[in-house]
Amino acid sequence: MERFKKMLWVVLLLVACNVNAQDFDKAKMDSLFSIIEQNNKGMGSISLFQNGREVYQNSYGFASIEQNVAADADTKYRIGSVSKLFTAALIMKLAEGNALTLDTPLDKFYPQITHADKITIEDLLRHRSGIFNFTNSEEYSTYYTNPLSKEQLLQQIASYDAAFAPGEKAEYSNSNYVLLTFIAQDVSGKSYDELIEEYIARPCGLKNTFVGTPADIAKNEARSYTKRADWKLEEETDMSIPQGAGAIVSTTTELNVFINKLFAGEIVNHVSLQTMKTIKDGFGLGMFQVPFYEKRAYGHTGGIDGFQSNLFYFPEDTVSIAFLSNAISYPMNDILVGVLSIVFNRDYALPLFTEEMVLSSEELDPYLGEYASSQIPLKLNIFKEDNVLMAQGTGQEAFVLEVVEKDKFKYEPARLEIEFKPLEDKLILSQGGAVFEMQKE
Repeated sequence: MERFKKMLWVVLLLVACNVNAQDFDKAKMDSLFSIIEQNNKGMGSISLFQNGREVYQNSYGFASIEQNVAADADTKYRIGSVSKLFTAALIMKLAEGNALTLDTPLDKFYPQITHADKITIEDLLRHRSGIFNFTNSEEYSTYYTNPLSKEQLLQQIASYDAAFAPGEKAEYSNSNYVLLTFIAQDVSGKSYDELIEEYIARPCGLKNTFVGTPADIAKNEARSYTKRADWKLEEETDMSIPQGAGAIVSTTTELNVFINKLFAGEIVNHVSLQTMKTIKDGFGLGMFQVPFYEKRAYGHTGGIDGFQSNLFYFPEDTVSIAFLSNAISYPMNDILVGVLSIVFNRDYALPLFTEEMVLSSEELDPYLGEYASSQIPLKLNIFKEDNVLMAQGTGQEAFVLEVVEKDKFKYEPARLEIEFKPLEDKLILSQGGAVFEMQKE
């Protein structure tokens, strides 16, 4: 899931490199994460590999704030949509064993899905099926914390009209990878967690990578948080719902082991790997490509509940990065740019945070209300929670608005800015270069 609970942004910027990644300034890297932790901007773990071995690891913040359990190198995080890379590798292993082919039609398994006779396994892997993304539905927020059976999930996915004709274009849909999970189970006669163990975890020596269940702090499994006045514990998605689209739990080190072995041809063969790496309309099989100048990285991002994840491999440099967060209020993209700038000895100024301005509850009152615009279909509800100004778009998660100055606020992770004009009962929303005027209803 780019998030299972919808998000307003998905961005990753990377920096060019031409030096040995093992020679970087590790003290400066430590300082970057110390600054983030000391300013209460996030919690998580990061691991860097070069030439198949770990050259840096850092963990900051807590696996559980309530139980005062600090994060460490062995903390296990929900990795969200990075799970799709595992699922795609499983499908390729099953194809190598002739259990299916990439041309196998979906109607062989689930004819109740719209256009199933025209959708292939490869269409599912490449997000070219046209199957509606069930996690984008309005009702998703009413059931994501409850277990659903295979039959219930299939019924949910089959209930929507097609978003477009199969093969017409590519559009991200978690439904594809839930269906791929069920297909893998059908052709193998094994559960998804058994397949992960047999084809990936055991051969790769991964002891802390598995299909998740409710987080167990006693086993060093992190809980996740979102920012309010302070960190608020997030509800957990029941892992029966994301399946192979986002149900895996792992550590940063083990994710790096996995992606290094994948690109070494030790999980799938080199022909299968080349197929996975072939990008069409932005998608490979379970991965996408990120350019930085003349170089290319392959991998996936993810988000589920309050977790965010990144796993990328740079073949020309044999460098990989696994970054997992269970709480973040500073753009992960900015952190990654800082990390890679330090790794590859590029100029980079460590972030400087100033003390946040605080407004009284009464001073926030003029901003409250629901705003709408003819420019965009969603409405924006502005409300207070624990004396903190919050915003929530239609069908979106609520998020904290940080005070910049009187009448001006921002939501840094999404690079969103709002300027209120209380005397005119309107606001100006700016994001990604786009500007929208919204009137209070």
